[in-house]
Amino acid sequence: MLEMLTPPTHSKNVKFSTLVKRISGDGTDAWLTHYEAVAARERGEDVIILSVGDPDLDTPAVVVERAIERLRAGDTHYVVAAGRPALRTAIAQAHAARSGQAVGAENVVCFAGAQNALFVASMCLAGPGDEVITFEPLYPTYPATIEVSGARLVRAPATSACRPDLRALAALITPRTRAIFWATPNNPSGVILSEQELDLIATLVQRHELWVVSDEVYAGLAPEGRVPSLAARLPEQVVTLGSLSKSHAMTGWRAGWLVGPTQLALHAEQLAMCMLFGLPGFIQEAAITALAHAPEAEARIRQLCAARRERLLQGVMPIRQLRPLAPQAGMFMLLDVSATGLSGTQFVREFYASQRVSVMDGAAFGAATATCVRVCFATDEATLDAACRRLQTFCAQDVPRLSARGR
Repeated sequence: MLEMLTPPTHSKNVKFSTLVKRISGDGTDAWLTHYEAVAARERGEDVIILSVGDPDLDTPAVVVERAIERLRAGDTHYVVAAGRPALRTAIAQAHAARSGQAVGAENVVCFAGAQNALFVASMCLAGPGDEVITFEPLYPTYPATIEVSGARLVRAPATSACRPDLRALAALITPRTRAIFWATPNNPSGVILSEQELDLIATLVQRHELWVVSDEVYAGLAPEGRVPSLAARLPEQVVTLGSLSKSHAMTGWRAGWLVGPTQLALHAEQLAMCMLFGLPGFIQEAAITALAHAPEAEARIRQLCAARRERLLQGVMPIRQLRPLAPQAGMFMLLDVSATGLSGTQFVREFYASQRVSVMDGAAFGAATATCVRVCFATDEATLDAACRRLQTFCAQDVPRLSARGR
């Protein structure tokens, strides 16, 4: 009887959608060492994790207290899918102050983090047969997030300084191109797109009538808490993504958003209704409080990152096999490891095996950083110093042996 109830495994209908291939992406393997280190830490082992951007700060107490207050008040029921008007208005005001673009609540849709907002933008702006251009180096989730819609990701190369090669960008635009995506400050390089670079991009975007998606999750960590923007100049073509994750040490709260033209916001809200149906009310209320305290929260994380950036630089400068690429902003530093004779992939694997320190493979961000590893420096001083000592040991003791073995 049981055999009769068991569905045949050879059925032609019992299979996965082709979507599963698109969402796997090339960058998923980059997290293997990180998750191995997380598992080791949970077992109580001596590991150092510098492979993810989670600042060593607590969420501001006033934000936490607001969430607790609203939880106790029973703010745990359904909410408006696009976000409460008060939160959307607060986001619109913050965006206007940062970018100079006059927007209102009708231009904002709230999501479970900027990654969620990036997915929605991808689904709303491009589809099968379309092309979307993004600059290398790029965050490892970008390929899958952009191609999930059926569009094809086109990678624009970077210069040796990890800045976008704008001459190459112009040649990549075709009749199929629908949008250009980028992050500023960039993850992993910390590069901030300049006014001059944006001027050239704006000319291309207007000429070819393209969408722009600007991921500005790290904007609060840039000098004075802002980055140059095209939002005010091209309000009907620019979509801006933001969140509280980095600026307020709220990575686990999943509070992000999308700001764009009203018609796009309507489409995004409809998609939010299908997949999310609104952030929890108590998180939205906490987010309103966070935005009200943004100047001090952002100054706090900028101060921490500036000090840790210099500490990491001082720690790695004596290591002759490593060449640090100091960022303009953010919480990461790329280390060029090519002088070790190892690829970024090999370095990550061998460094963790020998010294139990987890960093990120630069190849996960594209060809421009394949000889690099990414190190998060937004951690406490003792951990950063210990990581530098282990880097020194690894480069002095293990690298000569590994390089000889590779010859």
